[in-house]
Amino acid sequence: MKDMQSETITVPAGIPLPCLWCSPKAPAALLVLAHGAGTRPEHPLMESIAQALAGAGIATLRYPFPFALRGGAPDRPAVAVPAVQAVVRHAASLGDAPLLAGGHSFGGRMTTLAAAEGLPVRGLVLLGFPLHAAGKPGTERAAHLPQIPQPMLFCSGTRDALAEASLLSGVVDALPQAALHWLEGADHQYRGPGKAGYMAEIAGAVRQFADRLAASPA
Repeated sequence: MKDMQSETITVPAGIPLPCLWCSPKAPAALLVLAHGAGTRPEHPLMESIAQALAGAGIATLRYPFPFALRGGAPDRPAVAVPAVQAVVRHAASLGDAPLLAGGHSFGGRMTTLAAAEGLPVRGLVLLGFPLHAAGKPGTERAAHLPQIPQPMLFCSGTRDALAEASLLSGVVDALPQAALHWLEGADHQYRGPGKAGYMAEIAGAVRQFADRLAASPA
């Protein structure tokens, strides 16, 4: 049911990014899925997310940011955003299914920065959006979100140290096309008392989001 393939996409800086496809037959949507600052596309968390989404009828295209290939600190937006744009443009050229973009943590945040500049996608899926650094609550990282025209789905754990619940709720409530799905007891890496069911819960929320977008005018 879940077709796994690999592909290399070259970003504007000439860096080849080895990408991973995970797709069910006749997917309802394709999600371009970026990883967090401490992971890579093949990380168990990203693999679990991709497999759960495939089980819900959502295909994924995972890709690495350049820093994940060379090692070291996460890329600055000047490097990360063009990578997002290049992979999304490639996915859009395929035209096989309604296109979504997003990612976990850093990957979701960089996708929103790219979307604020313009991305050819129907919506954004933001898993564990890092609203602020741990222990330093604030909303400065959300300043660009009102510039994004597409609907957004946030999936966040109630124990996420990088997104204080009251702050994230306020940010999402102020966005006219945004929805927030809470994962009870989950932390930033989706660990917690409901860990066994978190992936399925995320996949279900993303599928419902994709179905709503499919039922609305493009």
